[in-house]
Amino acid sequence: MSTNEAATLVEARGLVKEYRRGYRVVDDVSFVIRQGETLGLVGESGSGKSTVARLLLRLGEPTAGEVLYREQNLLSATSRETRGMRRRMQIVFQDPYAALNPRMRVKQILTEPFEIHGERPFKGLASRLKEMLRTVGLDESALERFPHEFSGGQRQRINIARALALRPEFVVLDEPVSALDVSVGAQVVNLLRDLQREYGLTYLFISHSMPLVRYLCDRVAVMQRGRLVELGECEQVCDTPRHEYTRRLIAATPEMPTAV
Repeated sequence: MSTNEAATLVEARGLVKEYRRGYRVVDDVSFVIRQGETLGLVGESGSGKSTVARLLLRLGEPTAGEVLYREQNLLSATSRETRGMRRRMQIVFQDPYAALNPRMRVKQILTEPFEIHGERPFKGLASRLKEMLRTVGLDESALERFPHEFSGGQRQRINIARALALRPEFVVLDEPVSALDVSVGAQVVNLLRDLQREYGLTYLFISHSMPLVRYLCDRVAVMQRGRLVELGECEQVCDTPRHEYTRRLIAATPEMPTAV
């Protein structure tokens, strides 16, 4: 089944987020994310991309609008329903250095999601942790080490492993390679694509780089100053953008190598 025929997994309806004196950082944003696809959310810093992502995960409350997950309104869900949905929705943050607790060994970092959701201890946890590391290309010897002992790319792989610990359906990737150098970032992007194929993941990929989005995404949504200015199939938007802002984004970002 193509992503065009797939069921809607996540839907944003008229999302608004206002701050002081009615300033709207997100202004009437609507889109769907289909099961198994990667939707790119693109725009310059301050365009509202990360705020939208946090509203989708209910890490913040919108001023107006709705968020639906499998047709269930996340904003009106009970705490028990929200807890069940949250284990199926995870995020990989932008900064691989800030996202890991420097005082925790990798074993503790990867165990934390199970503890939060009341699934530890359980038989087979040690094997599960080793499997998680192998999945992202790291050796099990990493379990006893601290974050400062790893490179930026390795830390981001640990972040990805933690996000996938509970085997979610939907993962928000909030500029996951912007803090990495180009070649390491390309390796991480290829890893994310391989993981999607292996586990049937659905991604929201946030970026300011149109070439990177073109490589990884099925469709792309372009944000400018809190509003959605263009939305469509990735190839169409990148080859024949309708909005002047999209054209400027494409012109402003160089190609990124994608071979590992």
